[in-house]
Amino acid sequence: MDASNKTGGPDLAVIHYGDGDFTVVRPGRFVLCAVSGVKIPLEALRYWSAVQQEAYAGPAEALTRWRGLNP
Repeated sequence: MDASNKTGGPDLAVIHYGDGDFTVVRPGRFVLCAVSGVKIPLEALRYWSAVQQEAYAGPAEALTRWRGLNP
């Protein structure tokens, strides 16, 4: 499931996250951080999980999510 498909209105993009790149499935201006809920403009998207299919606002959020999944 793509976490970015939950809320955000018409500017919310739907993304398929791959290893090292992502594909825009439905165009939009941003995705939502899976940890903080912050809007991430697509041009600023640098952190995501291909396995979890979710985006992160930055390295701190990515680490928080990783730690939550790997206790």
